[in-house]
Amino acid sequence: MPALQRDEAQTRARLIDVHRYEIDLDLTHGEEHFASSTVIHFTARSAGDTFVEVKPAELHSAVLDGRPLDPTSLDGNRLPLLGLAEGAHELRVAATMRYSHTGEGMHRFTDPADGLSYVYTQLFMEDVQRVFAAFDQPDLKAVFELSVTAPPEWTVLGNGIATQDTDAGPGRWKLAPTPPISTYLVAVAAGPWHSVRTEHAGLPFGIHCRRSLAPYLDADAEEILDITRRCYDRFHEIFEEPYPFDSYDQAFVPEFNAGAMENPGLVTFRDEFVYRSAVTDTERQTRGMVIAHEMAHMWFGDLVTLQWWDDIWLNESFAEYMGYQVLAESTRFTDTWTDFGIARKGWGYDADQRPSTHPVAPAPEDVPDTASALLNFDGISYAKGASALRQLVVWMGEKAFLAGINDHFARHRFGNATLADFIDSLARATDRDVHAWAKSWLRTTGVDTLTPVVGTTEDGSWTLRVDQAGSRPHHLAVGLYDHDPTTPGRLVPRDPVTLDIPGRTEHTAPGPRPDLVLLNEGDLTYTKVRLDAASWETASRSLSGLPTPLSRAVVWNAARDMVRDGELAPAAYLEAARTHLPHETDIAIVDGVLSFARHQIADAYLTTDDRHAALGTLTDISRDILRRTEGSENGDGQGLRLVAVRCFIDSATTPQGIQDWLDGDTVPGGPALDPELRWRLLGRLAVLGATTPEAIDAELARDPSATGQEGAARCRAALPDPAAKEAAWRSMFTADEGDELSNYLFTATAVGFWAREQQDLLRPYVSRFFSEVPALAARRGPALAEAAGRYAFPKPFVERETLRLGEECLHTADPIPALRRKLVDQLDDLRRALNVRGV
Repeated sequence: MPALQRDEAQTRARLIDVHRYEIDLDLTHGEEHFASSTVIHFTARSAGDTFVEVKPAELHSAVLDGRPLDPTSLDGNRLPLLGLAEGAHELRVAATMRYSHTGEGMHRFTDPADGLSYVYTQLFMEDVQRVFAAFDQPDLKAVFELSVTAPPEWTVLGNGIATQDTDAGPGRWKLAPTPPISTYLVAVAAGPWHSVRTEHAGLPFGIHCRRSLAPYLDADAEEILDITRRCYDRFHEIFEEPYPFDSYDQAFVPEFNAGAMENPGLVTFRDEFVYRSAVTDTERQTRGMVIAHEMAHMWFGDLVTLQWWDDIWLNESFAEYMGYQVLAESTRFTDTWTDFGIARKGWGYDADQRPSTHPVAPAPEDVPDTASALLNFDGISYAKGASALRQLVVWMGEKAFLAGINDHFARHRFGNATLADFIDSLARATDRDVHAWAKSWLRTTGVDTLTPVVGTTEDGSWTLRVDQAGSRPHHLAVGLYDHDPTTPGRLVPRDPVTLDIPGRTEHTAPGPRPDLVLLNEGDLTYTKVRLDAASWETASRSLSGLPTPLSRAVVWNAARDMVRDGELAPAAYLEAARTHLPHETDIAIVDGVLSFARHQIADAYLTTDDRHAALGTLTDISRDILRRTEGSENGDGQGLRLVAVRCFIDSATTPQGIQDWLDGDTVPGGPALDPELRWRLLGRLAVLGATTPEAIDAELARDPSATGQEGAARCRAALPDPAAKEAAWRSMFTADEGDELSNYLFTATAVGFWAREQQDLLRPYVSRFFSEVPALAARRGPALAEAAGRYAFPKPFVERETLRLGEECLHTADPIPALRRKLVDQLDDLRRALNVRGV
C-alpha cells in the first residue's frame, strides 16, 4: 500500500475541509475482527477528485451523498472519491476491520494471567486507517464523535468523557465530542480495566491498567497522580492557554511499542511503567518524565499540530525538553538533567554521527511521504532537539522563550503550524536573531567537537583557547577545578568562565592553571567535548570528587565519546569505572556507565579474551558497590544495590554465585528476588548452559504473567542447544499466520537468541538473518521490522563478513524503509566497533 505523499496531502488540503466524524465501533465480533462504521462531513472548496483511506478486512459499503460507491474500487488503502462538486458532502463507510498484534491500529491482547482481553488504539502516522475510514493527514483536523459497543463487563475510555448509553442497551458507550484534532490522535481503550479516579482543577483524572496489575498500580497510584497534578499546575503557570480537553486519563496498556502516546484526554503508556518488581528512583523519575512529556504534548502537538511530518520536532523536541524541565521544577525529582545527560543525550549523539542523520527540522523535500517521516522518530528528534532547545533557552532567556511559545499557542490554537510559524513567534519575543540561530541549529546535521587548549604565559598567567570542529554557535560555561589540598580525591571549583563560541573563544587569568578544565559545565549545549591531557589525568584520579552529579556526567560523556571515536582505550574507561563507581552516589550515573561498559565496551569493542577480563572487572565493581551499600535502607542506597545486582548477573561468566541466589531466592543484604531478577538470573544461567527447559517451565508456572511469558521466551531462546535455537528462529521468522509472535514476544526471543558466548552455535544464523529478514519485515510491517532490525541483528559477530552480508542485503534485497534504516544504523555501529578494535 503506498505511503501518503506530501504533495498529495497538500493537494487534498487545498481541495477539502473536514468538519466532523461520527464513528461507531462494535467490539463484540470475536477475537479477530471488529465492525467499523464512519460518517464524515466535509466540504469541497471546488470541484475535483480525491480519496479517503481505509484498510479493512472487508469493505461492506461506501456511500457518498446518498450515492453508493463500488467497494471493489478500493485500491490498496485508497477509496477514490471522484467528481466532487463544490460544497458540503457526507461520506458513509461500513467495514469489518482486523485486530492487530503488533501494536498498530486496534491492538488486542489476552492476559495470560487471568484470560481477560483488552483492546486499545495506536493510530499514529497512518494507522487510523486500520480502525476507521479517514482523510488521514495531520492538517485536516475535525471534531470526532465516537460510539462504542463492547462486552457488558468492559469499560470504554476515549479522548472525551465516556458515558454508558443505557437506552441503547448493555455495553453501549458514547464519548464526548472532541475539539478539532488530527486523525492520528483519536484514541479508544476498552476492557475490564482496573481504574483509580480522582478530580483536579475541576477535571476528571484517571489512571487505568489491566486487572492483573491492579495491586501494583494501587501501590504507586498516589505517586503517579501527584506527579500528574503537579505537572498540570506547572504547565498552567508557564502557558497562558489552558488545558484544552475535558478530562485527563492515563491508561497503561499491554504490548505498547513506544513509551507512550499523547492522545488528547487519553494518554496511553506501555504498562511496564506499572512496576511489578523493584526499580530504582531513577526509573521512577523516568516514568515521571514520560508523564510530563506526554502532558506537554497536549499543547505541543495536540492543541497546535504540525502541518506535515517534516516538523515532527515541533512535537517531540518540545515535549522532551518540557518533560525534563517541568518535572524538575514541580516534583521531588529535581536532578532530571543528570539522567538526561548520562542516559538520553547519547542517543542523540549516536544518531547524529550515523549516515542516516538528518537535521532536527529537515527540509520538506527530505520528508516526501509518511514512510520517510516515520524514520525520523529517533534520537535526533527527541534528545538532540531537546538539547538544542535547552541551548536556545540559555541563549535567548527563559522569559522571552516562554513569551514566544505563548504567542505560538495563541496564533495557532486548534490549528496547524510550521517551523517558520514558530520561529516567527520567537522572533516577536526577542531582539536576538532567532532565524539565524534556527538555521545553524535546526537545519544542519552532525555533532560539533570542542577541544580546550590550555597554556601559560611568561608572566605566570594561564590561558584557555577552545578549538571548534563544527560551526554552530554555543553559549557555554567552562568549569575550573583544583585538587583540595586537605581532602585527597576531592575537587574544589573556581568561578566558572562563560564563553560564546565562535565569538569569544579565549580566556586568560592570573595564577596557575586549574587541575581540571571542563567544557560545557552544566551540560547546557549539544556538543562533544574533549579534555586536555592534564585534565584527563585529574579526572582519571578524582572524577568522583567533582561536587555535582551533572559535572561528573559531562566528564563521563566525554570519556564515552573518546572511546567511541578511538581516542581513549576501552581499558582506560573500565579502569576509571573501577576507580570511581564504588564511590558514586548518583544512580543514573552508575547505571549509565555500567550499561555502556557492559553492552558497548564488553559486547562490541573488545575481543573475546579482553571481554572476559572486562566482565570480571564489572563483577568486581558490582561487588564493591554492594559492599559499600550493605545495610543501607535509604532509597538511593537500595537503588545502587539494585543496579549492581543487575550488572553482576549480566556479567557473570560462570554459574557460581548467581545460581546460589536463585536457589536461595535471595541476594544477601538485598534486594529481594522479585520476578524481574529471577528471570534475569535464569536468562543468564541459560546463556551459560546452566539451566534446563524444565527449570524454565517451572519458573513460568511460578510467574504465568505476560512478563513471565516474555521471560520464558527469552530463556528458551538463550539455551545453547541446536534444537532450541532452531525453534526460536522458526518462531521469529517462519511462523504461520495466526501463530506469529507479538512484537513483545518477538523481541524477547531475539534478545535471548544472540549470545556472545555462543558464537560457534550461532554462526549459521548470521547469513540466514540477512536473507530472511527482508521478507519478514515486508510481511509484518514497520513496527515488527523495527524490532527485527534492532533486536534480531547478529550483534555478537563484529566481523567484516557481517558487514559484507549486511551491505549486500541493503543493495539487493530492497528492504522496506523501516528495516533499511535499522540495518544502515546497525552496520554503522558495526563499522565503529571494528574501528575501535583496530580491525
